[in-house]
Amino acid sequence: MPDPLVKIRNLHIEGRSDESWSPIINGVDLDLNKGEVLGLIGESGAGKSTIGLAAMGFTRDGVRISDGTVEFDGIDMVNASAAKKRALLGKRIAYVAQSAAASFNPAHRLIDQHTEGPVQHGVASRAQSQEDGIELYRKLRLPNPDQIGFRYPHQVSGGQLQRAMTAMAMSCRPDLIIFDEPTTALDVTTQIEVLAAIREIVEEFDTAAIYITHDLAVVAQMADKIKVLLRGDEVEEADTRTMLSSPKEDYTKSLWAVRSFERPEKPPAEPDAVPVVSVKGVTAAYGKVDVLHDVSFDIHAGRTVAVVGESGSGKSTAARCITGLLPPREGHVEFEGEAMPLDYKARSKEQLRQVQMIYQMADTALNPRKTIAQIIGRPVEFYMGLKGSALRDRVDQLLDQIELDPAQFRNRLPSELSGGQKQRIGIARALAAEPRFIICDEVTSALDQLVAEGILRLLARLQDELGLSYMFITHDLATVRAISDEVVVMKDGKVVDRGPKTEMFRPPHHAYTDLLLSSVPEMDPDWLDNLLAERGVDNIGDAAVDKM
Repeated sequence: MPDPLVKIRNLHIEGRSDESWSPIINGVDLDLNKGEVLGLIGESGAGKSTIGLAAMGFTRDGVRISDGTVEFDGIDMVNASAAKKRALLGKRIAYVAQSAAASFNPAHRLIDQHTEGPVQHGVASRAQSQEDGIELYRKLRLPNPDQIGFRYPHQVSGGQLQRAMTAMAMSCRPDLIIFDEPTTALDVTTQIEVLAAIREIVEEFDTAAIYITHDLAVVAQMADKIKVLLRGDEVEEADTRTMLSSPKEDYTKSLWAVRSFERPEKPPAEPDAVPVVSVKGVTAAYGKVDVLHDVSFDIHAGRTVAVVGESGSGKSTAARCITGLLPPREGHVEFEGEAMPLDYKARSKEQLRQVQMIYQMADTALNPRKTIAQIIGRPVEFYMGLKGSALRDRVDQLLDQIELDPAQFRNRLPSELSGGQKQRIGIARALAAEPRFIICDEVTSALDQLVAEGILRLLARLQDELGLSYMFITHDLATVRAISDEVVVMKDGKVVDRGPKTEMFRPPHHAYTDLLLSSVPEMDPDWLDNLLAERGVDNIGDAAVDKM
């Protein structure tokens, strides 16, 4: 057998904290052969991304490789010079990040960014690279491949941008690609397109890949073998089918068992009950283009309505209309039976207080320069007028409510928190206004499954204790099952289906609802192939051509 393309032995990585170094990775070994896909899984803080970057000979600021070896095709990546690494990265080793939107330069067209690597590495001329880029767009089933590269990043959807990033990673035909959570923020139908496209192109070019994810069902479709990590330690490794059917370690078994939480559906509201929030015939536009079309739904006291649909279906736009950030062109929004001003600027402080929002990306939603006490304290002071010791006591009470120790967390900055802890701070900030209604916009999509379950349990407890009503925007149907009472399905800016949760998960469904339900990955390595076969797709990438 030839030597592995990637060979890691006894890898130790440390992170700097004040004046000392703390362990992050504790003696991990890894072998990866050409054409093989290794799935790295584990909860937040397990070290997945750190190992993926180390395979490229890279560490983030404040992090160092303290022991062990990393070899790529026999090259010592730990001790290689900066010039040697520059010659490899982008050409023979590529990286696909979790957030395509944050990774592209918004000021340059996609094709210009695609051609930069091949030209700089001397692989091809700009004209040749541009022609090859269009061919890769075609292989990845991007719409209008001859023209889409001449758009700017903001002019394509999230799923299209993720595939454009995969094409860019393939531009020099690398031997190794690191995929770091490439489908985490995508809806289920778009995820199918991206997974199918990634798998096809990796197989066609015999590329080795490290696929980092917290989604066990996704890694089952993508990986030849799986390595499980916990707090920097290797738990176990096996081929995918063995790992899924017969995990050896208790921690691995606990990962397989997550998402057991499902709260009972509440009984329907009384027929004459006044909804907390009622969306009435809302049509809204960005510029001259209507993006919502006569949307109506109600959210009653103490209940959770999940609004689901693919990217661009209008879920977040409906939330913007409710908050007054996007005044509707037609229709209105009522709060407890009374119409609210369409524009938030015309709403009273009391009306603003009653409708709060928890955002998807806690990293960008929290001011990095403010302490946790300042972040939570600002709405307390603004809405409640508390100052001094009363303000401090209220902040501590809110930290207690979200199950974080005030003494440990009040003076920290967001950068000193994990992803799940940051999301809890976002929840506390929303609670600080003491609202009746909270919009939860994809609040678990960027979290690993264990942390996400903790957030869902927290939101359910707070709803019961405080009588809150939730609008839960999500593309994750496991989340819908876990927490919702009712489901509203949106497509192309319209409500196409709605009903109690138990009815929505029971056939028959609206055709689009059925598409969503059938697109949720399962813990079966054959699931993606079987799905594509059922949909009459001969070539794996053809899944992106038509969403039925």
